[in-house]
Amino acid sequence: MTNKWKKTALLVIDMQKDFILPGSQLLVDGGAAIIPNVIQAVQTARQRGMLVVWIVREHDASGRDVELFRRHLYHTEKVGPTVKGHEGSDLVDGLEIREGDYKLVKTRMSAFFATHLHSFLLTSGIDSLVFAGIQTPNCIRQTVFDAVALDYPSVSVIVDATAAKSPEVHDANIFDMKNIGVATPTLEEWCKADD
Repeated sequence: MTNKWKKTALLVIDMQKDFILPGSQLLVDGGAAIIPNVIQAVQTARQRGMLVVWIVREHDASGRDVELFRRHLYHTEKVGPTVKGHEGSDLVDGLEIREGDYKLVKTRMSAFFATHLHSFLLTSGIDSLVFAGIQTPNCIRQTVFDAVALDYPSVSVIVDATAAKSPEVHDANIFDMKNIGVATPTLEEWCKADD
């Protein structure tokens, strides 16, 4: 019997300083609270031999590759959010990309939009996806809905290793994802799952 974890990837989305540290223009209020759970999810994934995919935003300093509704943030004296090469685009302390992990840069909410994520996962033998990170109504939801549309047979969102600006927004989006067949375990439940 094959180990199911070898065919499963943990996708960690946007756990970057510009979304989590106080004072950020794009602060996700619930982001800091989930850092310990995201760290534990990554540790568990590595112990299981799972592929860990770090999905991050990195933008051009001019903002010309960001969504139209955010471009105004790049035409000021301050550096815009998640500009490539600037500290705000770095992962928060406690999270790091290690050898064997994979980093994918996106410029839109869905990690599948205009990227090679789908082909990379297929050629890596991945058919099950587990999500952690921020933020639930935007990048998590968009990527999850695209994964469902692409017919990944197993899609899970770890409910307490994902977050939004408010618990109400988070819960409403988890409810919507659950209604399209997405599994929504807690971190404890997911860590106890067997091969």
